[in-house]
Amino acid sequence: MRYRIDFVPKVLKTIAKYKKSDPNKFKRLAKILNDIAEHPRTGLGHPEALVNGKSITYSRHITGSDVIVYDIHEESLSVLVLHIEGHYDDK
Repeated sequence: MRYRIDFVPKVLKTIAKYKKSDPNKFKRLAKILNDIAEHPRTGLGHPEALVNGKSITYSRHITGSDVIVYDIHEESLSVLVLHIEGHYDDK
């Protein structure tokens, strides 16, 4: 069973930025997204359920300082990517 990956608009801009300015990070992100589609709770990037995420919000490391945050929707077999880049918005 493969999950569909959806993105919030802000994430699509970040992905385009990676593709243009940081090909290595873009390749790593593509590999992680493919892994999430196969098994969203385990795999590459040290998946971790977020404490306040009601068991549907997870994060994975893209690099040492960049993460991907996403919600898993079992009923529709989809994953919604909410955030890509730094650990915290205030940094």
